[in-house]
Amino acid sequence: MKEKENESDKMKEQEAAVDEAIGEKEIDILEFYGGAFASTLPLLFFIVWAIVLSLLKLVTEEALVLGMVMGIALGLFFCKSKWRHYAQALISGMAQPIGVISVIAWFWAGMFAKLLAAGGLVEGLIWFGFVTNIEGGLLVGVTFLLAGLFSTAVGTGYGTVATFGILMYPAGIILGADPVVLLAAILSGAVFGDNLAPVSDTTIVSATTQEADVPGVVRSRIKYSVAAAIPAFIMFVIFGGSGAGIEHNEVISQLQDQVSPIGLLMLIPFVLVLTLALRGRHLVTTLTWGILASIVVIFLTGISLDVVLHFSHDELGNPVVGGALMSGIGGYFNMAILILFILAAAHIMELAGTMNRIKNFFIKIINGVVRRAELSIYAIVAFLNVFITINTAAEITAGPFVRELGKEFHIHPYRRANFLDTVSSSLGYIFPWSGGVLLAWATIKGAAQEFDFLPVVGPTEVFPFVFQGWFLLLVMLIAALTGWGLRFEGENGEELKPEEFDKLTQK
Repeated sequence: MKEKENESDKMKEQEAAVDEAIGEKEIDILEFYGGAFASTLPLLFFIVWAIVLSLLKLVTEEALVLGMVMGIALGLFFCKSKWRHYAQALISGMAQPIGVISVIAWFWAGMFAKLLAAGGLVEGLIWFGFVTNIEGGLLVGVTFLLAGLFSTAVGTGYGTVATFGILMYPAGIILGADPVVLLAAILSGAVFGDNLAPVSDTTIVSATTQEADVPGVVRSRIKYSVAAAIPAFIMFVIFGGSGAGIEHNEVISQLQDQVSPIGLLMLIPFVLVLTLALRGRHLVTTLTWGILASIVVIFLTGISLDVVLHFSHDELGNPVVGGALMSGIGGYFNMAILILFILAAAHIMELAGTMNRIKNFFIKIINGVVRRAELSIYAIVAFLNVFITINTAAEITAGPFVRELGKEFHIHPYRRANFLDTVSSSLGYIFPWSGGVLLAWATIKGAAQEFDFLPVVGPTEVFPFVFQGWFLLLVMLIAALTGWGLRFEGENGEELKPEEFDKLTQK
């Protein structure tokens, strides 16, 4: 009997040691040399690192992850509490449901996006542009619409910039589009989809960090996106037709040979996903149906299922697993790691009391006025996007601040998520040093090597003409100033109009 008790005691001791090692023991507070604001060093180092990489044009997701890791390591040396408590807080921050949900959603969204591309959706959209015989400013306007449709379907602004930069940019130059405005139209389409797509990483992050459901966020966001898109389309038509055009039948023929209408069938799974998402189905369930429908459409159109998944060996005999499913997951590994580290850094700041101090500082300025609270949220998100060149990373960093401020004033999670996403999605394709603009510049620079007649537009040239981004920023500023679309959170999480919330609080 005593032997069993001794074994039980040993097992408990071992379990306690394991729990402590992996961070199961929750830490309530962390102290830092220099005060609570020393806990911001990991994120500050990351922001400076991102700026330097942007100026040197060396931004990659792997490099951003490295910067975050080094920042967290730096913070360890300023921690006054036991280092193992810092480590436990780091693990607890990474294990937050917000990060886990985002990572899972990204993997499913990545697979769906790659399947749509593998099925030829981009080529189908561009074929549609060719058969309509449009040119000049109208072509630029239609390019914006097609890019917006594609980015909404696949949920990736960067993927939209890369694909449309390779195919639609040369076609537009040939047909008399202004190079700068044409590239800005492609970037604007990326803004539209990044902001609105249910499967977009920015949509997912903005929803999960504000503890909101993705379908509800998308439904509440449509009015803002459309309000910006209408004047943006008009501006692209007006200013997009000043190009001279190029007479190059061989180039036109080559582009026309690359596209076909068959890819438009991939709109079927896109519409399915959009419908299920807007009906409130769980995102993973919705995307699973979209993935299955995409595979069926690819099979029925006669495309080899190797584009979906294939197994082979390279020249050295090493195993290779490829296809859209594999590349869809692989494309988000770096961002998944980055979000976990940034959430960990934010959690460390919360334990140090930094978040409360920052929140209290803004609350004093806001002085109980909801309008000032929303303007503060707008300013915080914009400020972080100035320094962090990947809009998703900026959202992840700003998310805790937006959540804490918004909750203090009972602003509904949908509304908070909309401010977080619209500002981040816009600025991520406007600033010359942002990841989206640098990708666009690199893409058309590569296309110019194949088509020597293509002008290469510099990042600083395109910045004033990303109309969807600028109008979206203006729309949200007006919404903050006037209270348009303002909703409060009820006792059970329901949306309440201002007058309904006032009645509730007066009881």
